[in-house]
Amino acid sequence: MAKLSSINRNEKRKRMVKKYAGRYAKLKAMAADESLDETERLMARLKMAEIPRNANPTRVRNRCETTGRPRGYYRKFRLCRIELRDMANKGLIPGVTKSSW
Repeated sequence: MAKLSSINRNEKRKRMVKKYAGRYAKLKAMAADESLDETERLMARLKMAEIPRNANPTRVRNRCETTGRPRGYYRKFRLCRIELRDMANKGLIPGVTKSSW
């Protein structure tokens, strides 16, 4: 089980990303738009810098839903490899069977 503070910090970051998503995307598009004047693009970048760091989507870490483990994460199941194996062996994940050849 991951530290509760790490899990809570990540959840807080997810909320921040959701809160600022529209504004962040709009400013990012303005900063990348080459048809705009250079000063407008610079202003967009400066406004992006004013948005809190934790509002950036790259700061959110994918974590296992059951344990909070950050490594060995399978996006399709939202589980880490250890929990995926346990749940698959118990038959809790529909359609997942043990491989044999």
